[in-house]
Formats: sequence, C-alpha cells, structure tokens
Amino acid sequence: MELNNLTIKEAHGLLTEKQISAKDLAESVLGAIKSRDADIHAYLEVFGGDAIAEALALDARIAEGDHISMLAGIPLAIKDNILIKGKRVSAASRMLETYRASYDATVIERLKKEGALFVGRTNMDEFAMGSSTENSAFGATKNPHDTSRVPGGSSGGSAAAVAAFECLAALGSDTGGSIRQPAALCGVVGLKPTYGSVSRSGLIAMASSLDQIGPITRSVEDAEIVFDAIRGHDPLDSTTSERAYEKETKPLQQMRLGVPKEYFVGGLDPEIKQTIEAAIEIFQNQGVAIEEVSLPHTEHALSVYYVLMPAEVSANLARFDGIRYGLSEPADKLFDVYAKTRERGFGPEARRRIILGSYVLSAGYYDAYYTKAQKVRALIRKDFESVFERVDAIISPTTPTTAFRFGEKTNDPLSMYLEDIYTVPANLAGVPALSIPAGFSKEKLPIGLQLMGRIFDEGTLFALGKAFESAKQ
Repeated sequence: MELNNLTIKEAHGLLTEKQISAKDLAESVLGAIKSRDADIHAYLEVFGGDAIAEALALDARIAEGDHISMLAGIPLAIKDNILIKGKRVSAASRMLETYRASYDATVIERLKKEGALFVGRTNMDEFAMGSSTENSAFGATKNPHDTSRVPGGSSGGSAAAVAAFECLAALGSDTGGSIRQPAALCGVVGLKPTYGSVSRSGLIAMASSLDQIGPITRSVEDAEIVFDAIRGHDPLDSTTSERAYEKETKPLQQMRLGVPKEYFVGGLDPEIKQTIEAAIEIFQNQGVAIEEVSLPHTEHALSVYYVLMPAEVSANLARFDGIRYGLSEPADKLFDVYAKTRERGFGPEARRRIILGSYVLSAGYYDAYYTKAQKVRALIRKDFESVFERVDAIISPTTPTTAFRFGEKTNDPLSMYLEDIYTVPANLAGVPALSIPAGFSKEKLPIGLQLMGRIFDEGTLFALGKAFESAKQ
C-alpha cells in the first residue's frame, strides 16, 4: 500500500487504529517528493526534517492513547504566499526571495492546532498573478498528467503536488480561479470558499476584495475536512464573518441545479462541453432537477475583473519599495532605490498588472474605469442572488480548455486571461465554488466541472460533489 496515495480520511483511520505511524506516512510523502519532484517542480522548499520530527512526536501521543484530530499527522503542502513562522515565504518572487515570516497565518495556526504536518511550500505564479505557474521567478511547475503541459495557476504547485501524490492535501489561494483552474487541469478537487469564511491574515495580498484561501485535495470529503479546520471568524481579518456555513442540506431529490446558458457558448472545448453535459445527466439520474438559468452580466465579468484586480494589485504591491523588507537595490536617491528595486524584484506579469492598476486608479480615469467596474460588479452579484432564488447551485465547466502546452499562451496575455472566464464571476460575487474532476479528454487530460452555491452554503456543494464522485466510481 502506497501511504502517500491515501485520502485524509483513510490515513486518519489507519493512524487511529495504529496500522500505520505518522512517521511512515510522512516518509512515504517525502519519498514521493524525492523521486518525482525534480521533474514536476511542485515545491520550492521541502520541510523534511520538521515533518519527521512532528510525526515522531505525534506517534508518541498516539502510543499513550491520546485522541487525535482528523488532520493530525496529515502531510500538507502550503502555497508560497501563506506565512509559516520562521519559514521563507517568497510569493515566487525575487522581491521576497530571502524573506522569512515573523508570524503564522491564521489558517496555519489553525492547522497546527489540528496537528497537521507541513511538508513544504509550493510553487506559484509570482504574487498569484497568472493561470499557468509559468510566471514564477523560480521556474515553472509541470502538470503530472503530461509534463509538457502547464498545471494551471496561480496555485499550480499545490495542485500538482496533490495530483502527483506528493502530499495528501494542500492550501492554495483563489483570486479569480487560482485554486479551481489548476485543480481542474490537474484532475483534483479545489474549493474557493465564500468570501469572508476563511481568514486572509497572513496571506500575501494580491487583490484583497477577491482573495480567498482554500483547500486542494483528492476528494470532496477531504476538501470539507480541511475547510472545516481553517474556516471561521478571525479578529485579525475584519472581512471574516461569524456566520457558519450550512452543513445540513436538502436531499438530492429536492435540489435544483442551474445551468447558465452564457457558459456554454463559443470558445468552450467541445470535449469539455460533452463531459459537463454527461455530468448534468448523472445529477439528473440521481433525482436532481435541472433548470436553464441566465447570468446576463457574465459577458462583462472578465472585463470587470481585469479592472478591479490590477487596481488592488497596484495598491497592495506598493509596499514592496526596497525600504521596509525584502529586496533592496542601493542607489544615491530614494526614488532610484524604489525604481531599481521594483524593476529587479518584479517579473513581467507583476509589472504589467501594477501599470494597468495605476492607470485605472489615476486622476481622470478612476470614474471611467474603476467606479464603472464596481457598479457592474454589483450587477453580477445581483445576477447570482436572483438565480439562487430558484436553484440551489449552478453547474458549469471550470475551464474553457484542458491543460495547454508551455509557452502556448505566454506571448498573448489576453488569451491567458480568458482561462479565467468561468471562475472569475464567483470571486466577483463572493460565492463559494468547487471544482471536481469530471473526466478526461481523448488526450487523457483532466476535465473539471464547477459547482457554485449561495454564500455560506458550501454544504450543498459538498453534498452534490460527493454524490457525483459516488456515481462516477
């Protein structure tokens, strides 16, 4: 039995029954990293010694008869924009290459209390800007299903690590699809929670009104386990809510699933369309009612996102000035320190988005772009509210294409941005969204389906996702 192939629930059962040790589990994962990751490059740094030491301490507790939580001893990978005290956290940027976190992110604090093991920090697009993990300052991550192709982004390292069995689960962050899109391209499960359900304290900010931390796992049940551990109000993040998600759900036979007509138009790969249609049929066979719905402002979602997100990027990344922390390029004048540091520290995509954001926030353009985009964002949110009066969840493709080849879209930013066309609306509206493996293309590349739900109704997404998984087995 390959221990690194276990789900969280399976591993927990074996640990509590003393059929395996936490050390065995950690060594199995670290062995997989050693044998595979030179090719895949999911990790920027592996915490092997720490993981083994913590596993041995847990084994001692188990031997004494201590009760352990579901995540105790579970090897997790952490995206390189989430702070772990004492560890380097670079956001895959030269700007923060030598920076060490001075405190734990709230999600890390909560996972430590559960006894989870952190096996390493995973590669990503620089400052979470990208859909392919080609924008990392430390080299691209490859898709475990086909190493000539991208794993998606920006949480590509986390998704690849889960897909390659180099951890049992991982944390990513999702601003416009950065958990769900790589999860879909790597054939794993990815959850973007309701905005405000998971603390962003200790997450290196990209676009603060859109960012959310969430799990990447190999099963829907595992996603729920990790989400349960990290969710909840946090006084360090004023955007978090005290409202708990709805665990109790209707029976499947009483649920209604909406199919947005705007999501099945030109640009969608025919194989993905067929796979999602087959998934809809599976839900129908389980008694779920299917209804066509309309999200009329969907066509503007990407435009809105690429006004608001760069604006927030421009503001959030202004702190990286060569003075306070991170990279600093010496110069005779203060302005030259700023200019040289930012020129050397930021990669091309980060610079592109900072420039775009500065432009839309500048005098004379703020009302024309930023204010208008905020108004259309409100309309997109209302679209979802209106649809959720009639249905319990929405089903759609996660991505318009399967994993593409390296270099295929890097010279055409617009083509790359279109990868987020189905994922961005959930971030703009703040609703939860779950990507689940739905099948494979003729080239044996994974295809993901997306379920979107009402705010704080992750429970319905989990129920539908588990039902789909059961039917597919």
